[in-house]
Amino acid sequence: MAAPPSATPATLRVGRRPNPQLDQWRRTWYLLRRNTLALVGLGIVLFLVAIAIYASFLPIPWNDMTAYCNFHAAGCEYVCTYTGGAAPGPNCYQVASNFPSFIPPTLSLSSGAGQFPLGSLAQNPTAPLYYNTFSGILRGSDWSLIIAFSIVVSGAMIGLVVGSISGFFGGAVDETIMRLVDIFLSIPQLLFVIITVTVFTTFTIPGLSVLASRVTLLCLAFIIVWWPFYARIVRGQVLVVREQKYVEAARASGAGRGRIIFRHVMPNSVYPVFIQMSLDVGTVPILVGGLAFLGFNLFGLSTTQVFPEWGSLSAFSVNQFGAVFSACSVGACILPWWQILFTGMMLFLFAISVNFFADGLRDALDPRLRR
Repeated sequence: MAAPPSATPATLRVGRRPNPQLDQWRRTWYLLRRNTLALVGLGIVLFLVAIAIYASFLPIPWNDMTAYCNFHAAGCEYVCTYTGGAAPGPNCYQVASNFPSFIPPTLSLSSGAGQFPLGSLAQNPTAPLYYNTFSGILRGSDWSLIIAFSIVVSGAMIGLVVGSISGFFGGAVDETIMRLVDIFLSIPQLLFVIITVTVFTTFTIPGLSVLASRVTLLCLAFIIVWWPFYARIVRGQVLVVREQKYVEAARASGAGRGRIIFRHVMPNSVYPVFIQMSLDVGTVPILVGGLAFLGFNLFGLSTTQVFPEWGSLSAFSVNQFGAVFSACSVGACILPWWQILFTGMMLFLFAISVNFFADGLRDALDPRLRR
């Protein structure tokens, strides 16, 4: 078995100046690429990021609920539907007579006008309005990643700094910060977000659109109640790290408290944060979808529009099953399996890929696990 890149001292390599930081990153990459699940997770994450970048340049309206409908209207495509017999023309889709807005998946892989490769999400099971599932998932990839990562990364960074200061100084500083953390932990997350979004209904940020301001408000509301979990995790880790020999050596060499915290304590206390972040990133879309499922207008949209965020799309697809079950009770039943399958699959891939990658990265960065 080949030795890690850093096994050969940098000072013995001919023609190369020592670079401890570069050698450290090379060793981390060497250990990371030996973890198959971590590489699989990294590949899926990069694939989703590539989709988000690609989708941000597509001319797909984010709020176009009626982009595919079977009547002429401003901004709509004409889609032909029929309930039986031969297709009356091209781009025609067979639908159930009692569920005219449920278009099943087609064999076409194109997302152009009139194509439903992943089927449609119905706005109303009794109205001829369609929401292209493929377009919604594709256009919602950038919003989903932005919202999830901004909330989790911001909350983790705040919790890392606050928890490190609390655990390192101890005493009155630790007691004050921890009581503040307890106050924030006592606030119900979803209730706080609902109240914040409801109270600041006219919240706008200069230079940003109304939608961008609403998304920013939603992220800030989650961050306010998100960072205390990380602060408590980091504090417990710092209480152990601050007693280590290298911290004592840094104090003896005359290093200041700020340098000790940011150069020695925080880097060695960050490993549990990766695991918590990997779990939280997949939780954020589910929480957003839960709020949308309860009927709260998070993004200031009208009730006929669905914001293309994976959690919101999943909640919308679940809401449609109420009408489906009601119809089944009178003998007219249809199961639009594609509505939940494809939106739920995106949430699953996103959550599991981040979990795999973060777990492997934690193992590669933690010196106690890679000896």
